[in-house]
Amino acid sequence: MSTPQRYDYVIVGSGIAGLYTALLAREHGHVLVLTKGGIQDCNTRYAQGGIAAAVGDEDSPELHMEDTLTAGAGLCDREAVRILTSEAPRAIADLVRLGVEFDTSQGKVALAREGAHSAARVLHAGGDATGAHIELTLASLARMSRIRVLEQVLATEVLVDPEEGRAYGIRVLDLGSGQEETFQGRHIVLATGGGGRLFRFTTNPEVATADGVALAFRAGTAVRDMEFFQFHPTALRMPGAPPFLISEAVRGEGGVLRNIQGRPFMQELHPQGDLAPRDVVSRAIVAEMRRTGSDHVLLDVTHLPPSTVTARFPTITSTCLQYGLDITRQAIPIAPAAHYMMGGVQTNSWAETSVPGLYACGEVASTGVHGANRLASNSLLETVVFGRRLVRRTLGDGDSSEPPGMPELHVPLASPSPAAQAPPPSVAALQDLLWAKAGMVRDETSLSEASGLLDAWALALEAPLDQASRQLAGMVLLGRLMVQAALLRRESRGAHYRSDYPEPREEWRKHIVLSLDGPQGHDERRSDGATTRPEATARR
Repeated sequence: MSTPQRYDYVIVGSGIAGLYTALLAREHGHVLVLTKGGIQDCNTRYAQGGIAAAVGDEDSPELHMEDTLTAGAGLCDREAVRILTSEAPRAIADLVRLGVEFDTSQGKVALAREGAHSAARVLHAGGDATGAHIELTLASLARMSRIRVLEQVLATEVLVDPEEGRAYGIRVLDLGSGQEETFQGRHIVLATGGGGRLFRFTTNPEVATADGVALAFRAGTAVRDMEFFQFHPTALRMPGAPPFLISEAVRGEGGVLRNIQGRPFMQELHPQGDLAPRDVVSRAIVAEMRRTGSDHVLLDVTHLPPSTVTARFPTITSTCLQYGLDITRQAIPIAPAAHYMMGGVQTNSWAETSVPGLYACGEVASTGVHGANRLASNSLLETVVFGRRLVRRTLGDGDSSEPPGMPELHVPLASPSPAAQAPPPSVAALQDLLWAKAGMVRDETSLSEASGLLDAWALALEAPLDQASRQLAGMVLLGRLMVQAALLRRESRGAHYRSDYPEPREEWRKHIVLSLDGPQGHDERRSDGATTRPEATARR
């Protein structure tokens, strides 16, 4: 192993969270960005809808806040949402300063409306290629700057000083040479994105395996809201075609969901019809698929002017054409797919974790803004708002003490129990298991079955050595965190739906926080911020 190399900021991940944070941090020290793929391999590239901000004449941060709280199904932290929505216009201005060119109409920035938004507030770039435009802009700036970027390196451990309890570095595996290397930093930032690849059907790229959550959890941080995984209701479902995101903006422009018999069905199910919150639409689609015996429903834009469709959705139009589908003439076959991880590494509003010196930003983090169901196009916004706050905090700005948030239930991750018989672990087997047993509809039986198999796989992967086994071990850990939290939450709320507990329950209006060696039992944090036991981790 080579001699450790020292930086002021070591950032793991090269999506918008990592690159934006790096571009701000470069003004205050030496920055290293580590990524297991190429610099542009990330979820950001696939974000079609855009980025939400109250910049329109008929909008306000307060209205944006209320929409976010409503979508979050009673589990958002109000102060975090206030920060997100009030700082959103500044975030947009900063992206423009960095060179992101948002689409305009008649001399003004073009604003679209998406599901559960009460106003048109979603900015987009290149029609339905917003994420790609932002990613390319930031990646280009990073390459031209003093930022050092190392590609094809897998982060395997967050290094924590055993005496001070402070994070001071990252150990990585060079995927080309197979050699291990260590990098030290004053500030360690996890910006590794989400974990859609835990499921069989997902809109996420191959790299989306939630490595950062596993890294942080093993380093001693708490994780929160892992039971809440958002399934996007409209992903392309065609033979021979991988799941491909069909943006919510398609319905915002007037697209209509129909069953395979051509009948629209959302208007009778929810006041907002086709623009209902994502969890509502996803479950309605699944119910309609089961009722009609089909593996998909249809998203119809054939009633819209073809020029509008092709101009507003060039990426979707061209991708569907590759599979012989002209969306201006034919309805799009769609079905839900795993899309966004709303839980993650627990942070405060300055992106600090419970381990000093370790920060988390973007989809890997649980800031409290998404609650049980993320509002469309708040994800890119979250990365910019909290990335800026992260860098400010490293410079001494802000105060770590914060007003009390939602009550919290603190429990340790249960130790794995050996199973009598279990098939060998593999990524495909894990994806099938979580899709079938811990997907959009769950119950005690399915979750318990998933838990038993995950335990067996965790024991089989206790000492991973190569890249494949290391990554699989991390994915199994994520599955265990998700399933344990889902078993604990005996209600349905937002993206978490239990068929055996189909209604929300007021006693479960709290976060579930898991840790490696947390307090035994079900300790709860009261609304005044205190804990029922002094050893319980009290955050937010």
